[in-house]
Formats: sequence, C-alpha cells, structure tokens
Amino acid sequence: MSDHVYKVLELTGTSTSSSDDAIRNAIARASSSVRNLRWFEVLETRGEVDAGQVTRWQVTIKAGFKLEG
Repeated sequence: MSDHVYKVLELTGTSTSSSDDAIRNAIARASSSVRNLRWFEVLETRGEVDAGQVTRWQVTIKAGFKLEG
C-alpha cells in the first residue's frame, strides 16, 4: 500500500548558534522518542536579544511522522 497517514507534532527548538541549529535540535530530540519522522514545516522564528546582540534562536516547527500499520 502506498498511501500514508501522518500524525503532526508541534515542537520548539532553541540554539545559541542559529535558527538552523534550533530546528536540528528539535528534530534530534523528537527523534529519540518518536519513530518515522518524515517532514517538518517552520511555523515561527523568534530570538532573544541582549546588549544589542542575538543571544538565542527559538524556532517552532510542525513535524510529521508516519503512523505504522
């Protein structure tokens, strides 16, 4: 059967390096407890500023995983 059904999670990852790293951190952490992650969509990007410098990135994503069975 080639049709799939996906469940969607909303995740927020953080990083002091970049928004890409924040996404990777969210996916890596979710992958440790959720099987079959297949895709993600960026919903929102935020950051923390201190003394005129970006000090932390925070990215909220939707991540889809394929249901088994």
